[in-house]
Amino acid sequence: MPRAIMPAVKPYAYLAFNTHHGDAGLALAVPSCAVSAGVLAVTLLLAEIARRLVNRITEQGSLLSQLLHEVVAAGELCACCFELCVIADNYGVWVYAVCLWALTVWWGTRWGSATACPYIHYEDVVEGNTDVVTALLKTAAQLGGGFAIYNYIQYIWELELAETHIDKADEDCVADLHVTMFQGAGIEGAATCVARVASRIISQREIPLGNYIDAFVGTSMVIAAFDLTGGYLNPILASSLKYDCEGNTFEEHVIVYWVGATLGAIASIYLANHPTIQKLLGKPKAD
Repeated sequence: MPRAIMPAVKPYAYLAFNTHHGDAGLALAVPSCAVSAGVLAVTLLLAEIARRLVNRITEQGSLLSQLLHEVVAAGELCACCFELCVIADNYGVWVYAVCLWALTVWWGTRWGSATACPYIHYEDVVEGNTDVVTALLKTAAQLGGGFAIYNYIQYIWELELAETHIDKADEDCVADLHVTMFQGAGIEGAATCVARVASRIISQREIPLGNYIDAFVGTSMVIAAFDLTGGYLNPILASSLKYDCEGNTFEEHVIVYWVGATLGAIASIYLANHPTIQKLLGKPKAD
């Protein structure tokens, strides 16, 4: 996710198919933001079709079904976030934040047990809800989905349907870490921990409109870390968008986005269940 958050000078663009091959084609005055919204909508639609296909060809609840749903969810998440980077660059961080919040609410209603995030499964391992092998298989599935989607978004950008997509496919990838490695790991870890504690408490207490509140807290943590680390709070997302980008070593990437976020998630288990926190919150809602 880019650090620069400047509004676009020209929010309107000509909708033209692949300008690298000449001026022929459709040319209509269309807001670039509408093109980005279209990319997001098409991505959500394709992911929904893929989920239904998985449900048709696999036994519900089987390991294969779970793995394929993780592939779809990770691909959907990463593809949308690639386009959200375009929105952040051209329309500002607050437009980006609203879009991210809305997408998070949507995903909360569509993904089922899929998470597109590995540390959720590591939490399950710590709590005894799953085994290490299953957690690693789901991580591999998420990585597959997150990296496979790159060709999809590159193809869309190469069409140059909007001014904001021009040369985007050929743009150099630059890392978003603007602090030291350990500071970055601490920031990603702390933000992840806050988001996961909130998510756990909302789930435990069955708070009304919990999905919306959970999405708001998560989005807020992303924005809080945005200019420092990119605010990924998800190792799969960070690797799909920024692995091997200029400005980060392999060690920095792993420590900040994988180790930092995972430790923050594990810490949330103990923090959310700490007697002091539980006492402050009072008794959970009765079944």
